[in-house]
Amino acid sequence: MIFERAARREFAHSAAGISVALLAILTSTQLIRLLNDAAGGRIAPEAVLALLGFAALNFLPVLLSLTLFVAILLSLSRSYRDSEMAVWLSCGLPLTAWMRPVLNFALPMVLAVAILSSLLSPWANLKSAEYKEKLATRNDASQVSPGAFREAKKGERVVFVEAMADDVSQVKNVFVTSLQQGKLGVVMAATGHQETMANGDRFMVLENGRRYEVEPGTPVFKIMEFERYGFRTEDAEAKPTDRIPSRLPLWELVADDSDANRGELVWRIGMPVSALILAFMAIPLSYVNPRAGRSANMLIAILIYAIYSNLTSMSQAWVAQGKLSFWIGVWAVHGLMLVPLAFLFYRRVTLRLPWQRKAA
Repeated sequence: MIFERAARREFAHSAAGISVALLAILTSTQLIRLLNDAAGGRIAPEAVLALLGFAALNFLPVLLSLTLFVAILLSLSRSYRDSEMAVWLSCGLPLTAWMRPVLNFALPMVLAVAILSSLLSPWANLKSAEYKEKLATRNDASQVSPGAFREAKKGERVVFVEAMADDVSQVKNVFVTSLQQGKLGVVMAATGHQETMANGDRFMVLENGRRYEVEPGTPVFKIMEFERYGFRTEDAEAKPTDRIPSRLPLWELVADDSDANRGELVWRIGMPVSALILAFMAIPLSYVNPRAGRSANMLIAILIYAIYSNLTSMSQAWVAQGKLSFWIGVWAVHGLMLVPLAFLFYRRVTLRLPWQRKAA
């Protein structure tokens, strides 16, 4: 029908704008956090874009669900404000007739949410953790950021450089503190570079500097000047990434019946189901009285979304802690939200319009 095509087209236009806005907000927030970590030397600057991509895949299911809900809500609210909905209802078109175009528009996005939450987001979590682990095990020289103090070997060595070449081959104005055999050593050098021995061992070689060595608690200390001073900078052995439930593929979650995995499964199943329920709930929530305020329905919608999201998270936590059965947790919250959905439809369908009351 014509109205279905027009409705889906308006839903798509609204969803495109909302998704771009939400993605820009979330990406900017994540980018600021990653840039702050990079400036502090906690991650390498070249890792920012990769970690940002992994983070985007992680929050896309929530973003798409919210986009679907708000797009339908705003589009139908505009129809009420412009009296288009009154025309359709006066022509005998019931409010429930909007369920078909909403369903046709929502199904592809619900399917995308299901794929993202069950497959791509866990993969992104796993790859992000593995990437961070690889960055954490790189050698000291490659981890150093100009102008930042960098800890290595679990705090036994702290390295600071003022400037370095793009390929990390040369560093200038180096400050190194180390704790070896109970003695604190401080090394300062004008320049330094990285060397690789024939057996593959890597060394940071400092040039034209001084080393101060002191044993804490004693007044005795040594001062040594050197032309070349080297310390070994080997890559640490990468540890296996923790296999927490949020990083496991779907088939491993299904095969393992532990409480933590069942709780994660509740969340992954709940994401597409909640997206579909919210899409239908936007139909009655979109009602706006053209003569009254326009923000009341939006406030109610935000409140319902917040309650639904918190109940889903609470259900996941209770299942993960063994306080709630998996089979109850997987449907209880969604079944509970069907009650206000049915009530809102009943209230809007049975609400008598002004011209109907006048005719009576």
